[in-house]
Amino acid sequence: MPTASVRITAEQLLSDNWYLLKKYSFDLRRRDGSWQAQTREVYDRGNGATILLYNRERRTVLLIRQFRLPTYVNDHDGYLIETAAGLLDNASPEERIRLEAEEETGYRVGAVEKVYEAFMSPGSVTERLHFFLGEYSPDDRIGDGGGLAEEGEDIEVLELGYQQALDMVRSGEIVDGKTIMLLQYLELRLLSPRRLTVLLVGPDAAGAALEQCAAALVEAGHVPLPGRWLAQEAGVLHEQLQRCDAVLRIPGPCARADRLVALGQALGLPICAALEDIPGALAGATMDRKHR
Repeated sequence: MPTASVRITAEQLLSDNWYLLKKYSFDLRRRDGSWQAQTREVYDRGNGATILLYNRERRTVLLIRQFRLPTYVNDHDGYLIETAAGLLDNASPEERIRLEAEEETGYRVGAVEKVYEAFMSPGSVTERLHFFLGEYSPDDRIGDGGGLAEEGEDIEVLELGYQQALDMVRSGEIVDGKTIMLLQYLELRLLSPRRLTVLLVGPDAAGAALEQCAAALVEAGHVPLPGRWLAQEAGVLHEQLQRCDAVLRIPGPCARADRLVALGQALGLPICAALEDIPGALAGATMDRKHR
């Protein structure tokens, strides 16, 4: 809806003791074209950033636990398990989240990946939160973390197995929205096993070996694609190959199989001679798709 559909008619400062609490009166044009007068209170605490630090090899995440008064007065013990976070305070989101992560967790952050932005409570709070992921290792630890005592922070650093953290979401031990969002993003995009499409090529005489490999791939949750199913037309064939994650070449002379292997190599696909050579086929690892 265009901004011309809103007219601010009055603005009143209610409090600036910590951040800004204002009351706005405004006219809002409804979908039927009529105008309606409304009043809302808006809390402006600035924008913020948060990061989930994870270790891919060990499948762990770094979280923190700290006291949050608003949750305490809403029937909770007040101690929330969260991702490291902080308000921008005129810094860039990436700069701020590096500082906050080091201050709160005690780990220096290397490369970070911004995944999205979100308004966390748009009915009353202006804050736009910038979400990041970053990998860490034990060698990155440079201190104890814990936050700044002069700012009232008393932060406990938690290193949890990723599955343990997910289970804590389901059990209600982790109830912080930003933390749940980043844990689920990590699960969907990075840590979960991914279904692979594997092109199977080889001589017709190797039918039994092809069937055995196909059955093993299906059992592991992947999709085998027999080479004889591919189209003959170059354009369609190229498109079909782009949908594959790897090529499994069964030994034996076969000109068509060799041609498909060459095309797969040109697209950057892994060319494998055995099922266990296919990255991620028999384990939970995620395979990079160089051609995507």
